[in-house]
Amino acid sequence: ICLSASCSVWLSEAQIEFKRVAEENVTLPCHHRLGLLEQGSLDIEWLLHISETVQKAVITYSGGRVYDDLNKEQKGRVSFTSNFLAGDASLQIISLQSSDAGKYICKVKNAGHYEWVHITLKVVEKPSKPKCWLEGELLEGKELSLQCRSASGTAPISYRWQRINEEDERAEHLPPTSRVNISNPGQVLLKNLTQMSTGLYQCIATNEAGQESCVVQVTVQHAQNIGMITGAVCGVVVGLSLLFLVVRLTIRRKEKKRYEEEEAPNEIREDAEAPKAHLVKPSSSSSGSRSSRSGSSSTRSTANSASRSQRTLSTEATPHLTPPQYSQRETERKEIEPKKVDYTNLMKMGATLVMVPAQSRAFQTV
Repeated sequence: ICLSASCSVWLSEAQIEFKRVAEENVTLPCHHRLGLLEQGSLDIEWLLHISETVQKAVITYSGGRVYDDLNKEQKGRVSFTSNFLAGDASLQIISLQSSDAGKYICKVKNAGHYEWVHITLKVVEKPSKPKCWLEGELLEGKELSLQCRSASGTAPISYRWQRINEEDERAEHLPPTSRVNISNPGQVLLKNLTQMSTGLYQCIATNEAGQESCVVQVTVQHAQNIGMITGAVCGVVVGLSLLFLVVRLTIRRKEKKRYEEEEAPNEIREDAEAPKAHLVKPSSSSSGSRSSRSGSSSTRSTANSASRSQRTLSTEATPHLTPPQYSQRETERKEIEPKKVDYTNLMKMGATLVMVPAQSRAFQTV
């Protein structure tokens, strides 16, 4: 609003529109006639209207200084293109982004006079490189779906499929049996696959900013080949399983054999015969020495010794004597008679008379 009587407003009613592709550069024009009035009071301001209620400063000139870092999104990418003091305050934006799109206003003020320009900037983004993939079975007689989609890009985006000759990379028409999905042009259905359907297929995504493409290889296989491959894979799996089983059994057998060899020396054979007791005929010398030793022992010690000898004979010797052997021992026992001892001479020598049981004299265990 101009409150001074000398205030005047020069308004440029022309609406200017620019359309540029993302990553390109653009120059938004703004020319004025206020630079020659007063150099010290010239103010220039570029504003971006994001909405009816939201706007932000892009670049300004005030008090003899330029301010070009007013917002983080455009910092380092905006500048005045020429001599803005002489009348050209055009704005240059480099490396355009989709966020740069909007309505720009150039406002010039000097000595109570105003000029401004309205410019609409549209930034279009070409489709991102699309992704191609297959859905279905690559077998003769089956159906296969070709899919194509771009993740980003200014709408609308159109899709087109074509076949590529692998020899000269020349574009060809799709097979006659192919069908394009009208509601989703990025999808093509190949029906009743044959060996002629094998080849390289390309999808092209296009909008007003440009185009990108992707390719996919289609290889149709015989059903018989698939069966042979499946059988071969199964045979390999079974063979590996059997080999693993044989190796495992061999290892277990060796471990078992080694274990038996280690445990064999520690085993006690159950059929081994116990040691046999030997019966020895009493001799005169042994009888005489026994009589001498018996003379220095008490009657109780002699009785205990005879009792132990009798028990040893009954527990060890008797179970291992067969009937014929036992009879032979009895016969020898009857034939052997102890020699008579001259008790009178023994008494004179100082020996003590001790009664020794007959069984103790007859048998001795060695």
